[in-house]
Amino acid sequence: MNAFTARDSIERSGFRDLKVVAKVKESAIITSFYLEPVNPRDWHDFQPGQFLVFRIPVARDAAGERGYVLRNYSVSGPPDSIRYRISVKRETAPAPGLPHGLSSCFLHERIGVGDVLQAEGPRGDFVLDKASDRPVVLLSGGVGLTPMVSMLHALASLPDGRAVFIHACENGDVHALREEVTGLITTRPGLTAHYCYRSPSERDKAEQRFHSEGMISRELLQRLLPIDDYDFYLCGPPPFMQAIYAMLRELSVPRHRIAYEFFGPATVLEPDAMRAPAAPAQPARIEPAGEATTVEFRKSGLTAVWDGSAASLLDFAENQGLLPEFSCRAGICGTCKSRLIAGDVAYFEEPLDELREGEVLLCCSKPRGSVVLDI
Repeated sequence: MNAFTARDSIERSGFRDLKVVAKVKESAIITSFYLEPVNPRDWHDFQPGQFLVFRIPVARDAAGERGYVLRNYSVSGPPDSIRYRISVKRETAPAPGLPHGLSSCFLHERIGVGDVLQAEGPRGDFVLDKASDRPVVLLSGGVGLTPMVSMLHALASLPDGRAVFIHACENGDVHALREEVTGLITTRPGLTAHYCYRSPSERDKAEQRFHSEGMISRELLQRLLPIDDYDFYLCGPPPFMQAIYAMLRELSVPRHRIAYEFFGPATVLEPDAMRAPAAPAQPARIEPAGEATTVEFRKSGLTAVWDGSAASLLDFAENQGLLPEFSCRAGICGTCKSRLIAGDVAYFEEPLDELREGEVLLCCSKPRGSVVLDI
């Protein structure tokens, strides 16, 4: 098995020191951090839509060792910048007795100008397709606007083409980067923006800081978007993503025209595509032909032929109707960690989480020949 220790993973995947050169409060809950490499040679260009992975220190354990968690934040600044900018929402406890967001509170409360953070990347394939000549629709909810603002910067720098920036949030108090977006759309014809506030304040109404009230609806999308063949980009919290994706499909937007940044299974957005898991009492088996590569899911009583069409073992498991746990789909969080009973895997994205012998991350690996997984 191709296993990495925590130290190997950090060294091989390129964590480097980024210094905070500016900290800007963007709204009541979102703050931007501007970052430059301590070593100028550590600058890595990024594509609009990509994210950085940060090592966030946490409290020491019983042995006195400092621990870390890995968190990814989209780059919200222009791709031609010499700095990275991340815009982070302070995640408060969702209910009494539950903890506040560990990494977001650390950044908001303890990190200031001059401090140094460790980050890896940029990563991610949720990127703007600059080769497409179709008009672009950027749809975001809450802090999901961060990769969209980076995309809008890139679109504004192009000589022509059309783009519609549609953003939904609670009200003007939490609406980040509003003036920046409004300024970008004035730079040339063909760029427009629409802000939808669910509960606008009296100040919002008096200053006309929004364009529509309530939730983004199918009727609103039809009004804002003349009949055309658009490229759609979506980012936001799960309920927002589910609602918008469903609306676009109801409006006959093809799946391949909808790109999204969403840390969840595709079946969350496409519930009709969900398959029922195989029943252990009635093992399903697809017999391999000759020397075909097979993947056996031991606990589920399922064996299937690996034909190479799935992007990863996680995708392959979902294609078989299984629902393994995961979060990031990028080898960052370790949620999809599984026991590899037999066989070997290859990683197409180096894991950032520590793996012991006999463990595998499903989201960023493919089998090297037949394998048996403890799923």
